Amino acid sequence: MAQPGTPTFDQLRIFLAVVDSGSFAGAGRRLNRAVSVISYGIANLEAQLGVLLFAREGTRKPVLTEAGRAVLAEARAVAGGLDGLRAKVKGLLDGLEAEVNLAVDVMLPTRRLGLVLRAFAEHYPTVTLRLHVEALGAVAALVLDGRAVIGLSGPLAAGIEGLDSVAAGRVAMVPVAAPDHPLARFDPIPPGAARDCVQLVLSDRSPLTEGRDFAVMSPRTWRLADLGAKHALLREGIGWGNMPLPLVEPDLVAGTLRRLVMPEGTGGMYGFAGIWRRDRPPGPAASWLLDQLVAHGRADAAEPGFADL
Repeated sequence: MAQPGTPTFDQLRIFLAVVDSGSFAGAGRRLNRAVSVISYGIANLEAQLGVLLFAREGTRKPVLTEAGRAVLAEARAVAGGLDGLRAKVKGLLDGLEAEVNLAVDVMLPTRRLGLVLRAFAEHYPTVTLRLHVEALGAVAALVLDGRAVIGLSGPLAAGIEGLDSVAAGRVAMVPVAAPDHPLARFDPIPPGAARDCVQLVLSDRSPLTEGRDFAVMSPRTWRLADLGAKHALLREGIGWGNMPLPLVEPDLVAGTLRRLVMPEGTGGMYGFAGIWRRDRPPGPAASWLLDQLVAHGRADAAEPGFADL
């Protein structure tokens, strides 16, 4: 059985021009070529593939054959891939990064992250993004060791040698518990009651800030490395803990969690900072991404009565 040959990209481009313009003459005008050149290109493509792509009898307008319709989808994929390759190489020649590694603090509201990353995908379609979501000092650790070029860190990254930073907003952290938790049943909560209950605490996986506790009151703690697991255990009534307000607002409305008003006032504002290595400033795409995260953070308002954590 005969094997099809390998068409050139120019032949595929002529084929797509005929389909999109609806005629050989239209393809000639689009590509600034004579109609005879277009016809010759299509004939060569059909010879290479061993199939007829257009039915030429009984119609003045070229109509795709069944084989032509099958080839069309593949031709568009090849052309799209080559256009993407050329755009990526142009970006590299212009100094644009091929890939951006971003590390963000798990406390960052997901809606904000989604809005920024969607805009990034539209603005830099040729740049690959690698996203790391970490807690506490692990964001700074990723930037310091070069696995992320920029990060959006929490307050524990402040003052780490070798990093530059810019303020990038804040989020309210509030103590919550399930409705059947002992603390949720008090009205008001007596001083010191929180210390008698298990507090769910997010663990720091980074050696940079290992051993540093963040808003921990109780000597009885369960340590978790995942914010989603902490959220689930809070809803099960296993303990109490501080959570970012945007994440638990639906629970507070539905009644699956209750906000705790403690006399010690354990809530506070968790500040974000955009960070990068001083000796490795971000490139154009990473700088744009960082600027967007900072810009969105400017709209953050403080929760009444909350101090910075």
